[in-house]
Amino acid sequence: MWAAGLKWMFLILATLIGAGYASGREIWQFFGFGSGLAIVIFTILFTLCSQVILHISYKEKSVHYIPVLERLIGKRLAAVYDVLIVFYLFTVTVVMIAAGGATGTMYQIPNWLGILFIAVMIILIFTTNVKGVVSMNSYILPLLVGGLVLVLIIYTKHEQINLLHDWRVQTNWRAAFPFTALNILPVVAIIGAIGSQMKTKGELWIASIGSGLIIGALTYLYNNDLMHISHAIPHYDIPLFYILKNYPSLVFIAISIVLWLAIYTSAVSGILGIVSRFRKNFKGPLWIQAAILVFVMLPLTQLGFADLIAFMYPLFGFANLYLLSAILVYPLLNYYKMK
Repeated sequence: MWAAGLKWMFLILATLIGAGYASGREIWQFFGFGSGLAIVIFTILFTLCSQVILHISYKEKSVHYIPVLERLIGKRLAAVYDVLIVFYLFTVTVVMIAAGGATGTMYQIPNWLGILFIAVMIILIFTTNVKGVVSMNSYILPLLVGGLVLVLIIYTKHEQINLLHDWRVQTNWRAAFPFTALNILPVVAIIGAIGSQMKTKGELWIASIGSGLIIGALTYLYNNDLMHISHAIPHYDIPLFYILKNYPSLVFIAISIVLWLAIYTSAVSGILGIVSRFRKNFKGPLWIQAAILVFVMLPLTQLGFADLIAFMYPLFGFANLYLLSAILVYPLLNYYKMK
């Protein structure tokens, strides 16, 4: 039970900690000053939502997300959110490719060259064993999370940052709702596909509580460090690199490599999700489909990594508020139906 629960917990975390989150951009976009209460609310909401999604997937023994969506919002709206999930995958992949360019700029590699490199690497992998690269996330994610936690704790201690100094004024508590809504859609998409593999209800509790506490604590720690460097954030597409700039070069390089690999595998996962969704409508080789998608995405990456997150992530957050509401009221509605 524990092994399975931890496996689902890391799967949930893998859907959350992409380039936007790991870089610090996504956290700063929604939180910042006066957000301690918002992050606590987010932790509670996310834990509850994860439990509901896991429970529905377990009961339905689902192999994809449509049955979960239909239970939550009905068949008609499920079709709408099906389109939204594809659009989400497309947009997040654009953000990942742009992040590949932003990562290279820290080594004086031109942004366009970094974008071109990751684009070519994405296409090439679709000529080989894609699933092998996607499964790399199970190894990369613990390294990225562990590296982030270590870097942030050391930075907090070195800079003598008070983790409770921002609690006097809590003006940004509403941000918890769009931030939770943003992160719920990919959880529905991923968890909805593994319901048939869950064996016991204990797994659900381990996965939901574990992922909620980890992502909540990491977000709180990260946000406190970002407040400390708020003056520098406008000048860095990836704020994490400002935190790392005084670390030994070996640490900087190691975190950069792990971050780039996480960006790469996330981009491959996004493309794979889209081509799998439309596989029945396109009979050609996967790499041709991937190449078409990447070439369509390339012009959009010119908007810039930070600008894409600033525009698209809040948009998805507000678009998913209805789904968030449906998830939160589902246990109550289900209780009254049973009575």
